[in-house]
Amino acid sequence: MPAPLTPPDLSTVQAFVLDVDGVLTDGTLLALNSGEQARAFHIRDGYAIRYALRKGYRIVVISGREEEGVRKRLESLDVLDIYLGVDDKMKIFNTYINVHRLDPAHIAYMGDDMPDMEVMRRCAVAACPIDAASDVLAISNYVATKGGGQGAVRELIEAVMKAQKTW
Repeated sequence: MPAPLTPPDLSTVQAFVLDVDGVLTDGTLLALNSGEQARAFHIRDGYAIRYALRKGYRIVVISGREEEGVRKRLESLDVLDIYLGVDDKMKIFNTYINVHRLDPAHIAYMGDDMPDMEVMRRCAVAACPIDAASDVLAISNYVATKGGGQGAVRELIEAVMKAQKTW
């Protein structure tokens, strides 16, 4: 694993943008006889997401896959900004930050694979789980000690909130 870039300033983060597969999940898909594809989410990631929302942070989820179970899980955590089935993450990201007047200098993006890289390069905090693709690890200035779906999101949110004394 390459050494992470200069550590980011976590004290200015106001929003978290997250991928799903490989970040909120470990990337495993269980193909059920019904045709559904089940995923496992880590309960501590869920707690951190809800806690951050209650403290006024924005949580945005942008994923290439469209799955109703994922939407229901995110809605159960009170996440409102959910974009599933996205082909162009940068387009959704740019529209979102323009509509909500957000500065990428105040955004942490956690991704794990090639479709995330363009947006990650735009954000102040380019974060990834420790088991992200090697190209993503190479551009990340925050590498979690945990893998995707194993608490990496909790680790990032907690680090940001502790840096801001809101945890």
